[in-house]
Amino acid sequence: MLCVWWDIIEIIHFELLKQNQTVTAEIYSQQLERLQAALVEKRPSLVNRKGFLFHHDNARPHTARITVEKIKNFNWELLPHPPYSPDLAPSDYHLFRSMQHFLSGKNFNNSEDVKSALNEYFNSKSQKFFENGIRKLTDRWEKVIETDGQYIDD
Repeated sequence: MLCVWWDIIEIIHFELLKQNQTVTAEIYSQQLERLQAALVEKRPSLVNRKGFLFHHDNARPHTARITVEKIKNFNWELLPHPPYSPDLAPSDYHLFRSMQHFLSGKNFNNSEDVKSALNEYFNSKSQKFFENGIRKLTDRWEKVIETDGQYIDD
């Protein structure tokens, strides 16, 4: 499983979980600590800024008490995510869709091969690609509101 965090410029941090491993609140909390370290390195101005917006869906590990406390301790402002709205997650509607095309037909022998391919994919994307994915979120929110919470057909 790929866990990835990105902004309008680039991939900030990504991790591949071990085979058959799932994301729990504890694992996600540890990932957020590594994300915070990556943000300190790549985006120190964001980390020190009040009102840093963070968006993730409402999967159980994301809404667990330990996660909510971690986000609060980092002073991140959490952008709400309506229940059952995969069409509002930029990774789902933008990043993973493009990645699927890139990875189509490729075979991997081990996790290092996968990691290498992911680095190749991420490095091939321009800042404009990431910016477009994030900027689409506003339009998608409006569509969800207009359709009274119905799924968006692309």
